[in-house]
Amino acid sequence: MDSLRISEIFHEMAVFSELLEESPFKSRAYEKAARIIENLGDEILEIAQRGELTKVDGIGEKIASKIKEIIETGELESRNKMLLSIPDGVLEMLKIPSLGPKRVRGLWKDYGISSVASLKLVCDRHGLAKIPGYGAKMERNILAGIAMLRKNAGKWLLSEAWEFASDIAKSIGSWDEVESVKVAGSLRRRKELVKDVDLVVATQNPKAVMKKFVSLPFVERVIQHGDTKSEVILDSGIQCDLRAVSPSEYPFALHHFTGSKEHNLKMRSIAKDSGMKLNEYGIFKGSSKKALPCKDEAEIFKTLSLDYIPPELREDMGEIEAASHGALPKLIEEDDLKGVLHVHSNYSDGVNSISELKYESERLGYEYLLICDHSKSLAIANGMDEKDVVRQHQEIDRLNMGKGGCRVLKGIEADILGDGSVDFDGDMLSAFDIVIASVHSKFKMDKTEMTDRIIRAIENPDVDIIGHPSGRLLLSREPYQIDTRKIIDAASANGKAIEINSHPQRLDLDWRWIMYARKKKVKLAIGVDAHDTFGLSLAKYGIWIARKGWLEKDDVINSMAIKDFLKRYSIK
Repeated sequence: MDSLRISEIFHEMAVFSELLEESPFKSRAYEKAARIIENLGDEILEIAQRGELTKVDGIGEKIASKIKEIIETGELESRNKMLLSIPDGVLEMLKIPSLGPKRVRGLWKDYGISSVASLKLVCDRHGLAKIPGYGAKMERNILAGIAMLRKNAGKWLLSEAWEFASDIAKSIGSWDEVESVKVAGSLRRRKELVKDVDLVVATQNPKAVMKKFVSLPFVERVIQHGDTKSEVILDSGIQCDLRAVSPSEYPFALHHFTGSKEHNLKMRSIAKDSGMKLNEYGIFKGSSKKALPCKDEAEIFKTLSLDYIPPELREDMGEIEAASHGALPKLIEEDDLKGVLHVHSNYSDGVNSISELKYESERLGYEYLLICDHSKSLAIANGMDEKDVVRQHQEIDRLNMGKGGCRVLKGIEADILGDGSVDFDGDMLSAFDIVIASVHSKFKMDKTEMTDRIIRAIENPDVDIIGHPSGRLLLSREPYQIDTRKIIDAASANGKAIEINSHPQRLDLDWRWIMYARKKKVKLAIGVDAHDTFGLSLAKYGIWIARKGWLEKDDVINSMAIKDFLKRYSIK
């Protein structure tokens, strides 16, 4: 049992409690417990082992008892009882964007709507528009949400799939029969959404590996059990496919099953033009049935006179041509980041204090931390007014008085208002070291209006970075209608940076547009959009997407050392 699953159980309890109309205090207590556990990470297991759960601020006897039960048994009886009281269809309704627990409860309890199918039927007949508190607009939004739910059925966030894959690969890698195991497929290529987990192992005993694989404790259902390939459904619900090959075939199988299909087709074509044949079993010269020896993927590329192509780039988007001319980028690495940007504190909707965020940033090795709380227009996120800003800046000055350590920078995530102006006037904005401007309202503007709105913010001399430019929330909200090319062109013309938001549900700017931004010499800012100390660790997902967009270290502003960053933005 890990801390992530414990946190998930408390998140579920908060939702179930609201669905079943239990005391609102219970729901809030469960949600608070989930956030505390997220922040502590696996330290919660050590605290529980020492019997000191109630010493953690915010954890009382009842919550401590539940945490202990989860750790000892792997489940929570009270959660299971709640789950039995909620129809599966109602749980599925919670996945519809724009429907929270309160509305789902109302549809279920007050109107007997207990599945996505029955809800769609009511909306198709315009029955929901007649219900007080809903109306035609909500009905249209729900239908759009149902369409999106069906479109994304069977897809998983990159972060979720990676956690599942890492756990299972770690188990498989510990077996005596396994010489090597690696994640393959779209997950290895760092696609933002994936359908399944692909694993490839090198072994001399594939039957034994397959037998162990289908018997793993987190395998819920076996789809196929073969001598060299098996497919299962994990208890998380995601499909996992395992292929076992000999050590000599391993590099070729790993390359083949990493993909993409388009990349593989072009690689085969290059091999054919060179008088060779390439497939998942090897690379063969002429009509020979004996594969040329390649100890790893790099040697496969070398055999075809190509530089090694990192998995993230294998989408047939120019990487093979670049590899043939020695023109591949030297991709940014996780260790290249020197500063953590776009962090919310408890001055707005964050959980932790600035001092706690500073301490964690130092622990993670960052040289600087950019606090970016919400501005006053975003009341729902407890946006800061002018008095809050003054108070926050005084605190930051105090925290920076000591020598050494992580420098805290004064930032703001200022709302881009409907007309393209930015929350706070110029005098107030000039008090910040860095201004990130983001859209948080009026998402339904048409393409021209929304594009002009964002470009006006780009042209504002006080704005430094455009935050999460498309506004998408993967699996739950479509991007706004914008002309991304025009926005990137405007950023280029005005010398402004664009954020790669690292939150797993955003990963925005999309990697397909990052390549264009790099071409236009637009600098990118990898922001974590953190709302607690745990969120500071999300930077790796932004790095993954930056790599997929062909970015090098110098393309990213927060790869700069503190001295260079301060100089770039004229920060004293």
